Amino acid sequence: MPPTTLLERPAPAPSPRPPEERIDRGSSIPFAIAHLVPLLAVFTGVTARSLVLLGVLYSVRMFFITAGYHRYFSHRSYRMGRAMQLVMAVGGTTAADTDRDPHSPIKGLWWSHVGWILSYKHKGTDLEVVRDLARYPELRFIDKHNWIGPWSVAVLAFLIGGWSGLVVGFFGSTVLLWHITFLVNSAAHLIGRRRYDTNDTSQNSWVVALLTNGEGWHNNHHRFPAAARQGFFWWEFDLTYYGLRLLALLGLVRDLRPPPQAVMAEGRIGNRRDGALGST
Repeated sequence: MPPTTLLERPAPAPSPRPPEERIDRGSSIPFAIAHLVPLLAVFTGVTARSLVLLGVLYSVRMFFITAGYHRYFSHRSYRMGRAMQLVMAVGGTTAADTDRDPHSPIKGLWWSHVGWILSYKHKGTDLEVVRDLARYPELRFIDKHNWIGPWSVAVLAFLIGGWSGLVVGFFGSTVLLWHITFLVNSAAHLIGRRRYDTNDTSQNSWVVALLTNGEGWHNNHHRFPAAARQGFFWWEFDLTYYGLRLLALLGLVRDLRPPPQAVMAEGRIGNRRDGALGST
């Protein structure tokens, strides 16, 4: 006799992932090893210098990811000269990270947090998509040789802090940086408030915003990605934007794009906790 109630019905079998979304084991091995290296601290010890290195390397590289890779290279939310553009590109590579955003955990929490970065789907750079940036030979060089940045920082950490500086300062901050950055793709689509009626599940999370220098105002960002600030209102802490304002005062960046007044006015209507689509 066929099942008659919802509880009795078997759960649908999960659909297989397309080939390009399957895990690339070749790139996954170094990623896994990097997570194990900080455990060597039981042998190297944890020095005060290595902890300072961990804090500095985390903070500085987080800024390069949020201000450079995300708000500039992905969304062109402000402008800067060629030399500063190169600094942002090199600084971003030191995190051994990427700014690609799969937008929601609709394919599962594991996929949105880390699975996408280990898949075949995001291998290589499509220069046709970024033709305006691909015309700079120095950016193409950095993209092709993106190992230079992280290896240089690793060597520097060792020279400053010895084995503890390398294990704790560099690898510890790198793993921390990866997973806190990934929270924007996972947690910021599951936990928080929805101010805007966007066609996704993005949320504004003050916790993620504090950890990522402002990237946690993710629903704001999805409503108007071209804004240089993601904390649209004064009470929304956005350390990356404050850093960009300082760089603008120093003449290193310019033309920071604000969210339009119409978007700001729309955002004052409501601020719901739920993540249901169509809610404001």
